Amino acid sequence: MRDLGTGFRYLLKGQRWVARHGRSYGFGLLPGLITLVLYAAALVALALWGEDLVGWATPFADDWSRPWLGLFRGFLTAVLFALGLLLSVVTFTAVTLLIGQPFYENLSERVDRDVSPDGHAPESGLPLWRELWISARDSLRIVVRAALWGVLLFACGFIPVAGQTVVPVIGFFVTGFFLTEELTAVALQRRSVELRTRLTLLRSRRTLVWGFGTPLAVAFLVPFVAVFLMPGAVAGATLMARDLLGEDIREGGEEDDQAVTTLPQPPSEWPSPGR
Repeated sequence: MRDLGTGFRYLLKGQRWVARHGRSYGFGLLPGLITLVLYAAALVALALWGEDLVGWATPFADDWSRPWLGLFRGFLTAVLFALGLLLSVVTFTAVTLLIGQPFYENLSERVDRDVSPDGHAPESGLPLWRELWISARDSLRIVVRAALWGVLLFACGFIPVAGQTVVPVIGFFVTGFFLTEELTAVALQRRSVELRTRLTLLRSRRTLVWGFGTPLAVAFLVPFVAVFLMPGAVAGATLMARDLLGEDIREGGEEDDQAVTTLPQPPSEWPSPGR
């Protein structure tokens, strides 16, 4: 159970790191804001036209008498919106990381340099387009896994008593695991750790992962919170990735943000990953 508290401390350390490095934090907010606007638009559209979509998908119920028709389609509309909300929580991190790949790569490298005893940050040596492709491919695989879990948990939600008590708790732990995988992927991909190996690594220390990801999953349910926690979550996940790989972490590594170049530079000025 010690790992549970350690995971939570990494989450807090990540938030403290970005609080000390204001410029990095400011640029790290941009991808989350963009993703939030896109998801908000999608959920609003689902709320406005979800009933029409359900009506189109259930023509067999057109001849049902009232109030059964209204109750049936109203229930399906609520289910549809609930699934959309669940998927938005599960996929928010993946989409934000994909949109903000250059931002978060830079931020993760800074954390590595700050806490590494020799000031070194591992680099993948891959071109940006290749990193984006690997990130998108792996994120899609994780989203599919998370969606399958979401459908299973939603079905289990109809079990009396357990569906309203145990299942939601399990859902937060499952969501926390997948959130942690997406966040640690930023640092682990730079170390050329493949998805299958990452999952094995995370499963070997589940309580550490839950201590980090489960509180984050709960916090992400609060509107706008995910946007403001994302930069710190990436920083904390970088610290946790070092722990998972057995890399040393220099305590008190707090370089002055004024001495750090602005994050990120225009794309034309970014150094290539191979340097």
